Amino acid sequence: LSYEHGMVKLHDLAEYRRVHGEGHILTTVGRIIFNERVERALEEVLEDKYDPGTSYSFVNEPLKKRNTNAVIQELVERHGPHATAQVLDAFKDLGFHFASRAGITISKNDVVIPPKKGEILERYEGEVGEIIGQYNDGLISQEERHEAVVEKWNAATDEVGHAMEENLNELNPIFMMANSGARGSFKQIRQLAGMRGLMANPKGEIIERPIKANFMEGLTVLEYFISTHGARKGLADTALRTADSGYLTRRLVDVAQDVIVREEDCGTKETIEMPLLGVDGRPNDNLLGRFSGAEIKVKNAKALGKDALITQAVADELRESLGEKQDEATVTVRSVLKCEAETGICQHCYGIAPATGKLVAIGDAVGIIAAQSIGEPGTQLTLRTFHTGGVAGLDITQGLPRVVELFEARKPKGLAKLAEVDGTANIERTEKALKVTVTDDAGEEHAYSFPVRTRLFVEEGEKISAGHQLNEGSIYPHELLDIRGRTDTEVYLVQEVQKVYKSQGVDIKDKHLEIIVRQMMKKVRVDQKGDSPLLPGAFVDRHDMAKINADLKKKKKEQAEFAEIILGITKASLATDSFLSAASFQETTKVLTDAALEGKTDRLLGLKENVIIGKLIPAATGLKHYRRLEIEPKEAIRRNTPDEIGLLDEGDLAAELGLTEDGELEGFGFGTDTGGGNGDAAFGDELADLPATDDKAE
Repeated sequence: LSYEHGMVKLHDLAEYRRVHGEGHILTTVGRIIFNERVERALEEVLEDKYDPGTSYSFVNEPLKKRNTNAVIQELVERHGPHATAQVLDAFKDLGFHFASRAGITISKNDVVIPPKKGEILERYEGEVGEIIGQYNDGLISQEERHEAVVEKWNAATDEVGHAMEENLNELNPIFMMANSGARGSFKQIRQLAGMRGLMANPKGEIIERPIKANFMEGLTVLEYFISTHGARKGLADTALRTADSGYLTRRLVDVAQDVIVREEDCGTKETIEMPLLGVDGRPNDNLLGRFSGAEIKVKNAKALGKDALITQAVADELRESLGEKQDEATVTVRSVLKCEAETGICQHCYGIAPATGKLVAIGDAVGIIAAQSIGEPGTQLTLRTFHTGGVAGLDITQGLPRVVELFEARKPKGLAKLAEVDGTANIERTEKALKVTVTDDAGEEHAYSFPVRTRLFVEEGEKISAGHQLNEGSIYPHELLDIRGRTDTEVYLVQEVQKVYKSQGVDIKDKHLEIIVRQMMKKVRVDQKGDSPLLPGAFVDRHDMAKINADLKKKKKEQAEFAEIILGITKASLATDSFLSAASFQETTKVLTDAALEGKTDRLLGLKENVIIGKLIPAATGLKHYRRLEIEPKEAIRRNTPDEIGLLDEGDLAAELGLTEDGELEGFGFGTDTGGGNGDAAFGDELADLPATDDKAE
């Protein structure tokens, strides 16, 4: 009432006591209006089930994009999608109402340049001058100078950006837009009010001369010329990105199209370890909705048995009971990476479906969902490959090309070396190179050399294990597989793809990536055939290999020896057991010729091969699992009389269809074929089967 009479404004502080709550909440008028409207909407939809104390928690924080998502997530978890949809309507109405009452405009005066900018730039100019002095004196090389100068100017750009953010008023329209998550980001505002910073040339090398000005101050002719490089590359990237992202999606769909949930529990004993907390110290979202792989003991609470669902409540209890130890704590969970289902995967290895919040249903085409979840945000990823000016030969691939590099299991640019044995590291520095020697327990030395400016990930005298990364860069997945084995390689691939998406603010669930990685590592290579009918060098499905060896063991014959391999998604798609699926993907002639020569059989287990031959797809209700079901009505269905359902009698229907008395359609002059193949058959024959209507009812 006070607000409606103009006595208080939306931003004014107010003490508020909820109708059924205890004590007062210090909040604002706007938040009271918002919360009351949401509670009213919930009360309307939940009716008798609505409990003022527990159904809704008062939101007493600015509703930025992230916070709004959290509120909606909580509503879905507590009350389900139907009630949430009604509340979202209230959100929308409230938004439209206040957007029409007041909006924000942008004036050039809202772009406020930080007063400290000149002082910051002066300090960094001095530091850059010192670096150039060292180069002129011959103390450092050209590459070292370039890297050091680029590092300094990047730091200067960040510092000016932070000074600008701190200097902006919270009610500044531009600040509000970026801070709320409605439009734009602080990176863009930095270019308006901070400094543009460093640009890359068309080759992808960073230009040393920074653009110190911002758009508010205006660029000099040289600065404008330098900035055209970046602008042109941006436009070219956008055009290329769409095609590249589409092709990535196609490959992902192809490799995962036969991953369908086919059984309840495969009974695997293999598990993976997941950290309790994410990188940012917050609860690990990827842990929720999975089944535990071992018994989890929790203080002050009942232990969580093996193969039990990990919910938010369980994760909270775990964190509480671990206290300070939670930072390094890991939880053993089931994962699709280790699923042993013969075809597709099982419900327990997948867990909760992110779309519904319920256990994934048998028949769900989770492979296609995973491919679309990864491919669709691909257009948001940049194509940029930044070359740091040839420093230590390190070209860091970022964005979409990095995702493709990982999924195709290619040798990365800027390769990192791995220690091949457990041992103690010893570092030697010379003018031309760095040498790292790892001495194993037997006293044998393994030497690795690097360029002088390489950033090492190992200390002098440090005890390291096999597979330890020695220098900055990207790991070659095949090398990691040889040294550390399958599980570490699978986890590395998932984490690396996640890094790229997270850097662009895209949130993808780990289980989608795990499905693709599982398909990449589905095959093994036969090394020694033993007494099996396999050929050395052949790629065999992991489960088939296990069966063949189990059979040989039973017969006390020599088992086949095999090696773990990674296939890129293109190779994995072509190496699938279905030649129809492979032929419809790429290299059609080769695939069909090979299939004919080998006399292959396609078991039609995936979606594509069934679509090709026109069969029902083996997903959802197309699965035999559902086709065997018979629906039994709870009560007998009452047959309605024609009058009750508004059926026309024979004469009315004939008139409605334009039939003449002799059964011909008016205006056509020939008999009507009713499906029996006889053109003289009239609709009257069909109508005779209908029950006659009661004339009195008319």
